[in-house]
Amino acid sequence: MREALGLIRPDNDSYRLVHGEGDFLPGLVVDIYADTAVMQAHSPGMHFARFEIADALTRLPGARIRNVYYKSETTLPYKARLDPENEYLVGGFDGNIALENGLRFNIDWMKGQKTGFFLDQRDNRALLERYARGRKVLNMFCYTGGFSVYAMRGGALSVDSVDSSAKAAALTDANIELNFPGDRRHHTYPCDAFQFLADMKPGAYDLIVLDPPAFAKHRGALRNGLIGYRRLNAKAFEKIAPGGILFTFSCSQVVSREQFRLAVFTAATLAGRKVRILHQLTQPADHPVDICHPEGEYLKGLVLYVE
Repeated sequence: MREALGLIRPDNDSYRLVHGEGDFLPGLVVDIYADTAVMQAHSPGMHFARFEIADALTRLPGARIRNVYYKSETTLPYKARLDPENEYLVGGFDGNIALENGLRFNIDWMKGQKTGFFLDQRDNRALLERYARGRKVLNMFCYTGGFSVYAMRGGALSVDSVDSSAKAAALTDANIELNFPGDRRHHTYPCDAFQFLADMKPGAYDLIVLDPPAFAKHRGALRNGLIGYRRLNAKAFEKIAPGGILFTFSCSQVVSREQFRLAVFTAATLAGRKVRILHQLTQPADHPVDICHPEGEYLKGLVLYVE
């Protein structure tokens, strides 16, 4: 299916090969970065089959996988007491540069979040590139700077990236330098996102990206998570320039599409801004959803035009 989607090509060697229930393999995630597969097990069964899976990955025709890194220390059920170790099951480290739509990224699969990169935003990053020309862009919760790199290629006047992690900010700088060496349009700010929004001058940006970590990781946190989304978006609506475009997302599985929309629309009302929906976004085709497992549709996004 990934070959049919056109994801394996000279200018793109990064994609999700296995998406758990969406690929009829519950408990297994496999992301491909060039010739390295990063495998995560979410169930004991997949953990016990890890060596067979790794061997199968290296024998896939056309995939050219030489290394398989197993990263399940934080994903397996705690009560299973499996004590997994993150390690190479096949091969070893031989570089960490991967291509996405012709752009190069440093992928930190050993110490980074998830498998090292958020492949689920590929299509949404490409959409942002189309809107970036001539705009002043703010990328909040930037992590590895994916949206920032695409905005730079799209012709943004300036791009500012914000993340509370100094390590993430450094990785963003490295990815900008990898694609646009010496380009002075970009700056990073390792600081709290809410504080940055509170302190920034109104109208300083006319394209803002809000891609926060999951505010509600379980149903018990749903109420506070929705308050967080409402608060964050309200502050962005207050500060974005007239005629600005807001890309806003939720990756919280327990937050429904309708709940997220309501939180964002309430934020617009609180900020007193007139808003129109340009796009309604979700995860890309290499993160498929089994029709019998609708919970697999976790990523929700809106692109909004703000008067």
